[in-house]
Amino acid sequence: MAGNPTDPAGRGKYADRLDRELWDYIDRVNSWYPPEIVAAPIAEQRAVYDLMCVAFHQGRPEGVTTSDGIVATATHAIPVRRYRIAGKVEAAIVVYYHGGGFVLGALDSHDDICAEICAGTGFEVVSADYRLAPEHLHPASFDDALAVFEWVAATSALPIVLCGESAGGNLAAAVAQTTRRHARSAVGQVLIYPGLGGDETGRSYVEHAEAPLLTIADIEFYRRVRSAPGQSADDPTFSPLRDRDFSDLPPTIIVTAECDPLSSDGEAYRDRIVATGGQAWWREEKWLVHSFLRARSTVPRAAEAFGRIVADIGALGRGEWPY
Repeated sequence: MAGNPTDPAGRGKYADRLDRELWDYIDRVNSWYPPEIVAAPIAEQRAVYDLMCVAFHQGRPEGVTTSDGIVATATHAIPVRRYRIAGKVEAAIVVYYHGGGFVLGALDSHDDICAEICAGTGFEVVSADYRLAPEHLHPASFDDALAVFEWVAATSALPIVLCGESAGGNLAAAVAQTTRRHARSAVGQVLIYPGLGGDETGRSYVEHAEAPLLTIADIEFYRRVRSAPGQSADDPTFSPLRDRDFSDLPPTIIVTAECDPLSSDGEAYRDRIVATGGQAWWREEKWLVHSFLRARSTVPRAAEAFGRIVADIGALGRGEWPY
């Protein structure tokens, strides 16, 4: 709607729906990483995204220490970063998978988020730097996500909470479903605005097809870039909502943004788990958009939502069900 005299900013139906602080955040993201960049070469997209992540980095809370390492597989090494609070005995460990559409992101892109989860819960956090598309098509990212989980399960006796946002939420859910009956299965999972391969005729896909910071076209681009030739739409490691079995999953909390085409995926995932008798809670954060974690320092709604997420992770790691 750019150029419309009644809507000079091109904000459409969201002009009055989102508050000024959130629009300031959206405008700042778009100034760093404009929507049209999806047409640029992948290397350029990554370089711009990485610069944006540096610009938004909030630093690490005092007392949080980090160490980088690798998880060795038969064919390659997976970088990981561990976050701990010096001198503290942890009650649980969080395995965190970053977002970025399976194309963008690395250990540094979500470093401050992981550090704040560590500080807020007192738990150790292990961030996984899985292989990215299009150089590495599915199931490469899933295989790496699973390998990091299995490494944590083999090297730590602490209860494991799976956590991921956006593409990372997809990976966390796929790992939870794959390992649900393992001896060291996760004690909980927290999925933050995940893309789970849901029905694109659903409520949010239609209502928020052109939402700020994530559109249906963006979702289709990232799905296409990630797909190997002949990729099955019914592969649950690619689209967790396509699984036929939602029993025996760990207690699950899904947090979505109201103004995000992916929000219905969270609702559907909650419903599938509850239908089997499992524990699941879906919370749609009102008047927020995809990627709101980065807005937590400037947008009060985002800060409150992040606080709830940290509290949810803490509760699951302690064996509590907060709802």
